[in-house]
Amino acid sequence: MNNTSVTDQFIETATAASARIHRVNSLEEAFQSTLDLCKSATNSEQSMIAAPEFEESEFARFQGLAKDKGVTLIKERLRDHANGIAIGFTRADLGIAETGTLVVSSNSEDLRLATMVSDIHVAVVKMSDIGACALDMADKIRALTTNPSSYTAFITGPSRTADIERVLAIGVHGPLELHIMLLEK
Repeated sequence: MNNTSVTDQFIETATAASARIHRVNSLEEAFQSTLDLCKSATNSEQSMIAAPEFEESEFARFQGLAKDKGVTLIKERLRDHANGIAIGFTRADLGIAETGTLVVSSNSEDLRLATMVSDIHVAVVKMSDIGACALDMADKIRALTTNPSSYTAFITGPSRTADIERVLAIGVHGPLELHIMLLEK
């Protein structure tokens, strides 16, 4: 399967799992889209984005853009702000087209919290890091999980659960929305 059809399949299956897909040409464009989403989805008191695990230069660029829009951007000690984070902004290591799943690996509590405590999770994944199925990516997934204390999350759509009566609830154990930024470059 070529990369275009893998990407198309990823978009189709992720959308079917209630993820919202955005194609972006650069990390800067992902930053801007996320800031626009934050301003439209929150009131001014809740305009906080958690963006752990980004390089200092990337975080500084994002922080400058956030400040211009009146959004608070935090990188660490997310536990201290858990109730005020509107958006968790992360980078996904891999994407699995067959299921529309993101793979996020981290030993950082802050990164794990960013994927779970906000109402909206925005994840950036490079199109070149999307594979057709988990079996095709077994070596890459194994490399992410070789450390015995590693934490690897497989994220498909927003958080959902169903009770014993099969009543579906969205966002009970995590974000209400998942936005995936497909990075072209």
